[in-house]
Parts: sequence; C-alpha cells; structure tokens
Amino acid sequence: MGSVFKIAVGLIVTLLFAASGLYAQAPEEAPAKVACDCSEVELMNARLAALEKRLSDWPNLARYREANAKVAAPAKEEQRVVFMGDSITDMWVQPRFGAFFPGRPYIGRGIGGQTTPQMLLRFGADVLALQPKVVVILAGTNDLAGNTGPMTLEETEGNLASMAELARAHGIRVVLSSVMPVSNYGHDRDGNPVDVRLKRPPEKILELNAWIKKYAAEQGHVYLDYFFAMVDEQGLLKKELSEDGLHPNAAGYAVMAPLAEKAIQEALKSKPPREKE
Repeated sequence: MGSVFKIAVGLIVTLLFAASGLYAQAPEEAPAKVACDCSEVELMNARLAALEKRLSDWPNLARYREANAKVAAPAKEEQRVVFMGDSITDMWVQPRFGAFFPGRPYIGRGIGGQTTPQMLLRFGADVLALQPKVVVILAGTNDLAGNTGPMTLEETEGNLASMAELARAHGIRVVLSSVMPVSNYGHDRDGNPVDVRLKRPPEKILELNAWIKKYAAEQGHVYLDYFFAMVDEQGLLKKELSEDGLHPNAAGYAVMAPLAEKAIQEALKSKPPREKE
C-alpha cells in the first residue's frame, strides 16, 4: 500500500513539473484588440461632457453670464424687453429666421431644451438684472415632453406664476405666451417623419394654454396667443410654418413677430406693477 502511495505521489510531481515547463515555454498571448468605433467614442464623450455641464450648472446660468455683464443699465426712456424661453426663443435671433425686431431694444434669453424650473432659476440673472420694462415668457412645451423629468401641469403652472410674480415684484410688465401647437407633418434632419404629438399631446397643450390665458386675465398680464394664429383645421401646427413640427421656420417667426410686438405695446400702455399696488 505504501509503495502504491509513493508511486502516485511521484506521478503527481512529474505531471506538475511537466505542466510548469510547458507553461514557461508557451509564448505570452497579446491582449485581444477590442474593435473601436471612434465616432461612437466621440459621441459618448460629447454626451458625458453635456451631462457633466448640466450637473454643474443645471439652469445653464453660464450661457448668458458674459453677455449679461455687457448689458448696460437701460436709458431713462428706453423700453427694454427681454424674451425668456426655450429653443423657440433661442433660435429667433438667428439670421436665417429674419431680423429679431430690428431697431428695438429687445433682448433674447432663450435656451434650447429648457423647462420652466430651469428658467425660473435663471430668471433673476437673465431677466430681472437686465431691468426691462416688459418680459415676454414663452415656456411649457418642454415640460410636457419631460425634458428634465416628468412634470404635472400644476407644476408648470406654478413655475410660470412664480416668474410672473418675480417680474411684478420688480416693476416689470408681463406678457405670457401660449404654448404653440405641434404636428406630425415635420421631418428630422435625415428626412424621416416626426410626430411631435407623441411627447407633447395636443390636449395637454390646450389645457395648459387655457390656464395661461385665465391666469393672465386674473393677474392683469397680457396674454400672447401664438396658438390661434399658427394652428390649422386639424388642431396642428400649420405645415408651412415649421420644418420639424415643433420649431417655427422663417414663415413661422414672421407670423409670431407682429403678434409679439402688439402684445408688448399693449403691456407698455399699462401702468407698471408697482404703480398699481
């Protein structure tokens, strides 16, 4: 029995030595190369940078910080107006959409993709600090789309009311704009059809606009009705006024401009909020 045990141990030792020899002689395998799509990496890096920027400055106060610092205090008789909003306001100043109220002391402070809570946080820096006579607020469509998370209509309404109250407390007249209609007529950059109604249900737009109109009347603000001028018989944004079913094109802004100007002039004719108190 003892001899059998010795033989078994000898075989095990021999096998271990043989294995170690083979392992020593085997060439090291190079790490497997992972296929890399540089375009995907660049896209991912861009997304990470955007997320990092949003986390560090959620309302994007940095967007207009430098521009705001260069805005001088308004002259005594200057009828300065600030447009607060999202991408629709942001894009308005682009040359391809026509001049942004030439000769008028109007300032655009829109940021693409923003929701009302973000606008509320930057309202002090981008509106109040500029000391306008009037603020034109166009917001809410991105709330409906959930751009910064799910929101109720009541939350959107509360944010709009808070912006209006802040303006009033600083003697600024308020113009509250209706949310514009959307459609399924548009196309994306690749020519694929886009149905904007999926994220922005028309019935929700109507409900929010009804509240804005009622609130404006109750509080003595001016209601700017873009919706009525831009909606078709199907209840959708007129095809000729937008390329993507959400944002106005040059023709769309041409419809909006005189409506905004009329609302501003109406607001300017009213007494400043402080004089009403």
